[in-house]
Amino acid sequence: MRRREFVGVMLAGTVGAWPLGANAQQRATPVIGFLHPSSPEAYATLIPAFRKGLAETGYVEGQNVIIEYRWAEDQYDRLPALVAELISERVSVIATANATAAALAAKAATSTIPIVFTIGGDPVQFGLVASLNQPGGNVTGVSFLSNLLVAKQLDLLREFLPETSELGLLVNPRNPNAESDTKQARAAADSVGRKIHVVYASTERDLHPAFAAVIQQRVAALVVVPDALFVAQREQLAGLAARHGIPTIYSNRLYVDAGGLMSYGASQFDAYRQAGIYAGRILSGAKPSDLPVVQPTRFELVINRKTANALRLNIPDKLLALADEVIE
Repeated sequence: MRRREFVGVMLAGTVGAWPLGANAQQRATPVIGFLHPSSPEAYATLIPAFRKGLAETGYVEGQNVIIEYRWAEDQYDRLPALVAELISERVSVIATANATAAALAAKAATSTIPIVFTIGGDPVQFGLVASLNQPGGNVTGVSFLSNLLVAKQLDLLREFLPETSELGLLVNPRNPNAESDTKQARAAADSVGRKIHVVYASTERDLHPAFAAVIQQRVAALVVVPDALFVAQREQLAGLAARHGIPTIYSNRLYVDAGGLMSYGASQFDAYRQAGIYAGRILSGAKPSDLPVVQPTRFELVINRKTANALRLNIPDKLLALADEVIE
């Protein structure tokens, strides 16, 4: 059995219940292709949210729907080949998660198979949809807007360190959002008279050199922009930030649960769940062009008090009042 097939079975929790080969099913049971840029281990806590959304529309994995999982293991250049595999399996829907690159790879490969994305950026900007309310074509999904929140994240860092003038930005240059994220961060920093230093990491091996560059540039605080690689390496990022004494803000609470200082962004659990709902509705006959892109209505601020204490930071009363959760 191929590794990706084994992973798919294990994630479903139904070993032996269904043969994974799409042809063996004679298409009596619909198949969803699930494309992810990272690894199943890194996102194990979020996959149940996708299944939950599916179940809300009447589809239960292993009973009346099959999910074919494909994981790029943080190698974005593998995405087109993985999409091609899913298409060859004659899937009914392709769900792409956590990366604009994955959604773009799917859209480039097919104009007929429905695609449901979850991304942090603007899907109109990248040509995934014609508009948020009327997507058009075969693509729709969920944008949790995390790539559009850098200015707010900088403001939150400044609450901790109001006198700080040197800030850092960690970016994956292979992410399609890298240029717009960097531009947005520079504009936000300029507007408040701060200087921002951009450091890059496109593989796990790049993280130590990136933090070395942060220290060399005397950066006092860091923003980690949304990226599937960074989420997958969240424990290492939190450890490096702690080791070097760098207050850091992230795009979602997974980092804070792993020991990061704080996060501000929409709930990824909700985004995965909504993607599952859309996939189920499409299986039931809905057209992607008729399903508006879902956007979050609430953003959450999560702070790790233990990490703040380790960094010898007092959490300002204003942030305590704003926080949705303070992890003790």
